[in-house]
Order: sequence, then C-alpha cells, then structure tokens
Amino acid sequence: MDLALLRTFVTVHRAGSFTRAAALLGLSQPAVTSQIRALERQLGRPLFLRQARGVTPTTIGDELAHKAAPHLDALVEIAETGLEEDSSLRTLHLAGPPEFTAERALPALTELTGDNGQGFALRASFGNAEEVLDGLAAGHHDLAITTAQPRGSLLTATPLCDEEHVLVAGPRWAARIGPGKLRRKGARELEKFPVVEVHESLPLVARYWASVFDCRPVASGTVVVPDLRGVLACAATGAGLAVLPRYLCAAALERGEVVALLDPAVPPLRTYFLVVRTGTLAMPHIARAHEWLLRAAADWS
Repeated sequence: MDLALLRTFVTVHRAGSFTRAAALLGLSQPAVTSQIRALERQLGRPLFLRQARGVTPTTIGDELAHKAAPHLDALVEIAETGLEEDSSLRTLHLAGPPEFTAERALPALTELTGDNGQGFALRASFGNAEEVLDGLAAGHHDLAITTAQPRGSLLTATPLCDEEHVLVAGPRWAARIGPGKLRRKGARELEKFPVVEVHESLPLVARYWASVFDCRPVASGTVVVPDLRGVLACAATGAGLAVLPRYLCAAALERGEVVALLDPAVPPLRTYFLVVRTGTLAMPHIARAHEWLLRAAADWS
C-alpha cells in the first residue's frame, strides 16, 4: 500500500474535509480526491461519506486510521529528527494569547531552554483563538494555548487551567461605586461608569455580566486596547471599570492600585486548553513542553 496515499488518508480523516486536508498537504483538492479514490479502489471499500460540509469516515475508514496513524506519525518523527540524538537542536514553536503566554507559559518553558534544561529552542507568537488554531492546523506552530476548544480530530486539546475573572476599578471609581450600593443595585449601578476593554464588543465584560448579573452590559467601551496588560494599566490610572483575570491583576490588587468591586460566591471562570496536532506528541520536544506546562499549571492560581 502506497504510504503517500495513507498519509493523505490520515490527513483527511483528521481534518474532516478534502479542502482542509489539501491545504495542509500543499496539494490541490482534486489531487486529494484522486488519492482517496485510488486508496478506496485498492481496498475495495469506501473510506469516507461525502457530505455538504466535509466528510465523515466509514467504519472501515475509522479502523484504518486507528491502525495507520500511529505508524505514520512515527515515520514523520524519524524524518523530522533524522539520526540526530541531540534534541537541543529542536525548536518549539508556541502560540497563544499575548498576556497569558507572556505571563504564564513562557516563564515556565524557558526553564527548558538553558544549558541545564531539556534541550530545545523556543519561538513564540501571539494571536487570538482563531488565528492560533488555524496556524497550528497549518503546521506553523507546534503547541498552542487557547480558550477555544477545537472540534474534530485534526487537533487534540487538553484542559490546562481555569482563570478567575475579577471586576476591578481604580480607587477613585471604587470609592464612588461602593460595594454596598453595587450589591443592592447590581448591574444598573454600573451603567453610568466608563469601561476599559480589549475589544468594542466588550467580550470580558459581557461574559462577567452574564455570569454574575444575568444580563448584558449597557455600557460601551470608553478605552479599548487589545492587550489585557494595557487594560489593567488604564484601569489603575482611573480610566474606568475593567474585567481582568485574577493572575494578571493580583499584584495590583495587593498594592491597592485597583480594587475588586465584587466577590461573587461563584466567580466567572474561563478555561485554557493546551492544543497540539493529533499525533505530534510522539515528538519528544513537543511532549516535554506539553508535560511541563501541565505540571506548571497545577501551581497556578
């Protein structure tokens, strides 16, 4: 059986689409379709059911993928690493949201890059969830951190940690609002105050309002800056209210630069996922980084 046909088959199986698989393989869609048909003729059985949006594997298709994929992944690992035993030459390409990656992931992973580490170079890039997952699927990244859990079998996601969101403001605004008044009037009390956010759609504020107040925010963003560290800085200088992950604003809360306006019994949480292309954990440098981040996350609060 032709290994090239098997490689195309496994890619289609993981991508769930001839079009997506063609992009990942650097082939045209007709070429991918032709290869799958050739493999189906060899086996005498259909491997996929064509649907309006992508394809789904038949029973024989699932069985073949289960048997073939691990061996193909092992061959890819051999091809990429060659006979070099010194894994220090490997480079890990990490992608994720700028704040979490910079504050959490990179400090943890840099322990593996020095002379006393486990031997890989590190390259990081930042982006939103869609950009990060698309880049990972296309092979531009080895490991991704995202708050969106991918669907399908092309990517494999593992829960990494939860982050608590906190409603904060600078001391001046906190004094004007007052916790007692906020508990009595809820979201209505906050409608007249300015908001600092990462996007015009107020994603963090909207999620907090829905979770804590069971409503949508009426306010609009007074200051919009696409980095939570900038949001924190603006809130601390009195630009308005903000919803921030606790890990990012914990030190500012301790120093009194910002004040938590509420302490809900069930604080809003957001889950981060550690995502790889299915099969790539067979590569030692990716597996090591994946394991190291999961261990580090156990101590994050």
